[in-house]
Order: sequence, then C-alpha cells, then structure tokens
Amino acid sequence: MSEVGKAPSLDDLAALAEQAFAALPEEFRRMTGQVIFRVDDFPAQDVLDELGIADAFELTGLYQGVDLAHRSVFDPSPQPSMVFLYRRPILDEWAERGEVTLEELVAHVLVHEIGHHFGLSDADIEAIEAA
Repeated sequence: MSEVGKAPSLDDLAALAEQAFAALPEEFRRMTGQVIFRVDDFPAQDVLDELGIADAFELTGLYQGVDLAHRSVFDPSPQPSMVFLYRRPILDEWAERGEVTLEELVAHVLVHEIGHHFGLSDADIEAIEAA
C-alpha cells in the first residue's frame, strides 16, 4: 500500500480489487468470465453526461458492456465487458464513512459492478445485500 499520509494510488486500488476478486468463491469468479477490470481516478465526462451525473464524486464504479442476461451467440459483443473502479470517489466515500476499511469498500464496489455484469439492477443488488 502507499506510504503513511499519502492517498492510495491507482495501482494500490487495482491491487485491492485483485485481492477482492481472488477472495470471491471460485464458481462466482468462473461465472464472471472475461471481464476487464480498470481503475481510473474519475469517470470520463461523456460517461457522466450519459448517466446524468453532475458530480464525478457520485460514481464509484461502473459496468460497461452487454450483461450476461442479454448476450447471444448470434449477437457477439463488439467490445469487451469492463468494470471500472473510480479511485477518487472511492477514497472520498471511504473517508466520509469511516466505519468500513478501504478493502471492504473496494470489494463492495467491485461485487456491485460484477452484479451488473450478471444482469442485476441496482434494486436487485440492494435486495441481495439487505438479505
């Protein structure tokens, strides 16, 4: 991890995401298939515009691609499925919340976005988390 007093870097968050993914049950990882994981400081402006989000700190992660529920062998996906984690919004939420570790928050965001890859809505994911 980064030096004391310095914010975790993109590489630090990527390492936490890799650890979180590796800690998931093997069957879940296998079902995830070919997904590219990427850590950026913030989402691109066109992503924010498309989602109608004015404040870049409001988006901690994003799934981009055709979810598994809507794929067909007759309609291959033109681009790979990607899960984005956004470092600065994650760090901001982590600092505000205080009751969760950075590792827990990164794992939460990662699993949430993988849920979208499986075709789950935000409401579906929230119901699963509540149960």
